[in-house]
Amino acid sequence: MGHSKLKARQRRHTRVRKKVYGTTEKPRLSVFKSLSHIYAQLIDDTTGKTLLTASTTEKGAMNGLKHGGNKEAAKKIGTNIAERALEKNITKVVFDRGGYRYHGCIQALANAAREKGLQF
Repeated sequence: MGHSKLKARQRRHTRVRKKVYGTTEKPRLSVFKSLSHIYAQLIDDTTGKTLLTASTTEKGAMNGLKHGGNKEAAKKIGTNIAERALEKNITKVVFDRGGYRYHGCIQALANAAREKGLQF
């Protein structure tokens, strides 16, 4: 059953990726989550390069958190990626939910990034 769930998410992600495209001025904020961690990265699809990353696997990212796969961790990663983007003068992004439903951790990460100043 887990294998078919993964395939279904990957199909949803390819559907989303047909419409979502990151440029140098407006990179793509891509989100991936596992059961124990959450990852976010800003990607410029014109050059195919990752501009910034933030995840719960980094040193110091888990300060005060017991688990890296919950909403609190997602909020922290959302604020981290937004702060790093604003340092590089990136204010507008395109949100790529990665085939996940927009609720829970994905929604918490997006709302935290918006609160810190990213526009999408």
